[in-house]
Amino acid sequence: MTEPLRRLSAEGVAVWLDDLSRTRLESGNLQELVRDREVVGVTTNPAIFQKAISGNDVYDAQLRELAVRGVTVEEAVRMITTADVRRACDVLRPVYDATNGRDGRVSIEVDPRLAHDTETTSAEARQLWWLVDRPNLFIKIPATRPGLPAISQALAEGISVNVTLIFSLARYREVMEAYVEGIERARAAGLDISKIESVASFFVSRVDTEIDKRLAALGTDEAKAAAGKAAVANARLAYQAYEEVFGTERWQALAAAGARPQRPLWASTGVKDPAYRDTMYVDDLVVKGVVNTMPEATLNAVADHGSITGDTVHGTYESAQADLDAVAKLGISYDEVVDLLEEEGVEKFETSWNELLASVQGELDRLAKS
Repeated sequence: MTEPLRRLSAEGVAVWLDDLSRTRLESGNLQELVRDREVVGVTTNPAIFQKAISGNDVYDAQLRELAVRGVTVEEAVRMITTADVRRACDVLRPVYDATNGRDGRVSIEVDPRLAHDTETTSAEARQLWWLVDRPNLFIKIPATRPGLPAISQALAEGISVNVTLIFSLARYREVMEAYVEGIERARAAGLDISKIESVASFFVSRVDTEIDKRLAALGTDEAKAAAGKAAVANARLAYQAYEEVFGTERWQALAAAGARPQRPLWASTGVKDPAYRDTMYVDDLVVKGVVNTMPEATLNAVADHGSITGDTVHGTYESAQADLDAVAKLGISYDEVVDLLEEEGVEKFETSWNELLASVQGELDRLAKS
């Protein structure tokens, strides 16, 4: 049942779980996934926490204490989420030690409402880094334009960063530039740059969801033939860009001083369209030196029937570009799509965060009266 996951790991893909909850921690399930499912990292986001906490009495004891103390709902949410992330970091610590800090990472996101505020994002990153206080933490910062300088600043201070919500190739190059700049600044400040890690979360399935919707509206044979190809093509070309940036003399000088490249992380790898293979965003993006973070359903699907046949990225750049060109020739604007996806991505996380705040406030009010 797990042979495909073992093959995936052997190909150099780090398997991460895109989920976390206190129930998963207290039941020992996360430890089991590390032991039995090749899981070597965990990612979280506001939607994951909203789902985990809302209506789950496993949080009641902590919520009751917070209610008695009369803390604000924002502080309550941070105390709850950082507690879960800290425990997950401890579960993954042996992986972190065994991989010399490469894996065994757990991510927590800055308040998504700050996505367009550079200074406050930087302050929140520092606060979360201090609050969780684990070396195998990643602070997630969105790849909005105001987020880019915050990414560099965090790295310059020695904070490891998971850059999230990357959809476009142009923005991805800006993210890598922000990473290299941050490492250069950290080196200039005398920090041990070998201890600073980063991944760049390049979102996959949402690209197909949006482009396929537009192709379906066209309804032509050419449009039907182009469906279901753009997301994988986009990610493969992102890996091409990664190879270019981390093959430059500028980067090689940092690598010689101990710096590690910022790994691409395939995010949003759960397949949304039931007409497609439920493992396609794993099977078709196998290449050494990347991370694939999967919801548990996708992880189990790969374990059961994933088709891991070796590197499925190198040698595809020309066909990947042709797949994106085919969409463009049908009048669908790549730039318009990726800009929309970034905007919607931030909005969705803001909505989840606000729903989480409302849910926790309701629980605080209830427990304060009990």
